[in-house]
Amino acid sequence: MSVRLRLRRMGKKKQPFYRIVVIDSRKARDGRYIENVGTYNPMTNPAQVNVEEDRVLYWLGKGASPSDTVKSFFRKKGIMLKWHLMQSGMDEIAIQGEVKKWEDQQVESGKKKEALIEQEKREKKKTVEVEKPKEAAVEEAVETTGSTEVPPVAEAGDSKAEVSTETGDV
Repeated sequence: MSVRLRLRRMGKKKQPFYRIVVIDSRKARDGRYIENVGTYNPMTNPAQVNVEEDRVLYWLGKGASPSDTVKSFFRKKGIMLKWHLMQSGMDEIAIQGEVKKWEDQQVESGKKKEALIEQEKREKKKTVEVEKPKEAAVEEAVETTGSTEVPPVAEAGDSKAEVSTETGDV
């Protein structure tokens, strides 16, 4: 019998909620399972994953294999790192030290991502501010002329920009 750690869909229509279960691989997705080891709620922002780590490690030790999606959840929670270190024969204190280093790295990468997002927001805000004067000039031209036709904007170095507005001569 091959045992898998996989998702079992729960919840209403268009409101999914999943349980992470230990199940025989030959059973249907929502069939009878052996044990419930966690939950996954994709409807929250960010998605919420709760896992009973000790039970997951127990079942991995018994030979259960996680599905790709469940394995990615375990990887994000650090369970796969812990499992790999246990398989390599490290003692519990060394494993805790390595997991602590990994958690610190995750915090640092999270801070870097937040800084990049903030920088992108600032750059986007600057481009919006630069574009606003153009829109204001168009609105002003519409108000003064009374027509919806917008006069062409002269740019530096443009040969047509050198036209004198008083005489209309080049």
